[in-house]
Amino acid sequence: MVATSSLNSKNSACISELIQQRFQHATLTDFDYWDYVVPEPNFNEMVFEEQTCQSLVRMLENCLSKSKKTRLHCSKVLVPEKLTRRIAQDILRLSSTEPCGLRGCVIHVNLEMGSICKKLDKVAYDPTVVPTFELTLVFKQDSGSWPSFRDFFPKVCFISESKRTLILSPGFRLIKKKLYSLIGTVVEEC
Repeated sequence: MVATSSLNSKNSACISELIQQRFQHATLTDFDYWDYVVPEPNFNEMVFEEQTCQSLVRMLENCLSKSKKTRLHCSKVLVPEKLTRRIAQDILRLSSTEPCGLRGCVIHVNLEMGSICKKLDKVAYDPTVVPTFELTLVFKQDSGSWPSFRDFFPKVCFISESKRTLILSPGFRLIKKKLYSLIGTVVEEC
């Protein structure tokens, strides 16, 4: 129903009379309808999603921690505040439409340093489930940070390779690839 100001008083009186009659004949069950149509927020689900997000953040941070010695050859990796949380939230959003959800996800973690992309690790949230989709996460090295003295004097070794600090950019790339799709391979990028 669209209400306009062009109604004359006779029509508006008629409409208000119809409304009054409807409320007199209404039963309680008519009003209960909205209790079922507009569900109240499920706090258990919200708590579970928060726990899942925190678990995913820990997995990403552990991956970076493990990679700093084995693949990155540095002593510290500086991560911008809430970067891993934002990534975890995006991963949860991308997995929400999948049949197995996050359990059917494999995450390939990479680091982009200039024009080179290094593979860091492969993480499965639930390794017992056959993956239904893959996510490729690409962290980016912060190129806007101050260069170290080592960059000015490449032949002279002031600091050993293992004492180097890697600074990550707040930007990242997340690419979703569905593995089992009727329409073929689907790639979604955020």
